[in-house]
Amino acid sequence: MSKIKKIINYKFKEFNSFNQNEVKAANAVVKTGILSEYLAGELEGGYYVKKFENKLKSFFGTKHAITVNSWTSGLIVAVGALDLEPGDEIIVSPWTMSATATAILHWNCIPIFVDIEKDTFCLDPKKIEKKITPKTKAIITVDIFGQSSDIHKIKKIARKYSLKVICDSAQAPGSKIGKNFTGTLADIGGYSLNYHKHIHTGEGGILVTNNDYYAKKMKLLRNHGETHNNLNNKLLINNLGYNFRLGEIESAIGIEQLKKLKKITKGKINVANQLSKKLSKLPGIKTPIIRRGCSHVYYVYPIIIDKKINRKELFNILNKLGVQGLSEGYQLLHKLPMYKKKVAIGRKGFPWSISKRKINYNQIDLNISEELHNRTFLSFEICLFDLKKKDIENISICFKKAWKILKIKY
Repeated sequence: MSKIKKIINYKFKEFNSFNQNEVKAANAVVKTGILSEYLAGELEGGYYVKKFENKLKSFFGTKHAITVNSWTSGLIVAVGALDLEPGDEIIVSPWTMSATATAILHWNCIPIFVDIEKDTFCLDPKKIEKKITPKTKAIITVDIFGQSSDIHKIKKIARKYSLKVICDSAQAPGSKIGKNFTGTLADIGGYSLNYHKHIHTGEGGILVTNNDYYAKKMKLLRNHGETHNNLNNKLLINNLGYNFRLGEIESAIGIEQLKKLKKITKGKINVANQLSKKLSKLPGIKTPIIRRGCSHVYYVYPIIIDKKINRKELFNILNKLGVQGLSEGYQLLHKLPMYKKKVAIGRKGFPWSISKRKINYNQIDLNISEELHNRTFLSFEICLFDLKKKDIENISICFKKAWKILKIKY
């Protein structure tokens, strides 16, 4: 292979959703001298926390919206709100970041990994039922990359077996399934406000629910799990609380960010559509598939390449040509040491020792996830950049050049 001449000789402009509105909002809070108004035993936060939560529940159309200091915290309190017992099992996708599964471990419960759909990368409803046991109590579905999982089919299964459903919609704020926002049709849903998401507060998370009990429980868990109010005893059972509170500055910034969400997602969709129009013409490549009746907000632009194409070679060539933001494969949770080596399974003193069921995570059938990770999945992180028409055209030129170098023909 001859020396590859770089085509993109500049850095893509970084995406930045902040302007003077966020600066003014933060300054206004600082001038008050009140950065947090939480007290021990209280369920609610301060002025800006309450205002932000009211804006959120109005935007997403839910009865409750609860802020926390990260989406990892959100997942932990969401699982905690279900009042599960040690050894209970929760079905979850392996194709996501670690917090989705470790939130389960925080409550001495057991993650049961189920494979994903090949085209959408979301939890596959057709594979859920065979993993349900008498210990199964919930399903965590992940609305990965920016679109909803098949929540209607998942909820149908959940009703059949009396299971609860949590939607990890960290990467999909503003996307829709039908007329509903992704994440709002589950018992509990939520979104990330981490700095590289569509909107952000640096760190932060949003929980949404229409269930009064879950809302109270989650507010308790984010604030140490203690209260001076007269609450029913059930709310205080297994009530291991944390300091997961979002501050006043972050909430004030969040109010300004929420105003921009529709415009930001519209921009990401526009970029993705332009990319798909150009890249879909190449042989051996599958651009994003959008579930019928859903919208996709493209935290990540996912690509599947044919098995005949050497992904490592393609990745290296595209990098040399100047394409930024590419990644090979994705996270496979069941391959992390704590699962693969079974360091915590059945060993005395570890959480999972309370369960007599020993799970060999090395023998779980997750063929779709593993094939995508090992051979055919390539992602472009739209979230990182503010891409213009020139950038999209240059990315397209680089892909065409890579296909020419590798002599990919069908």
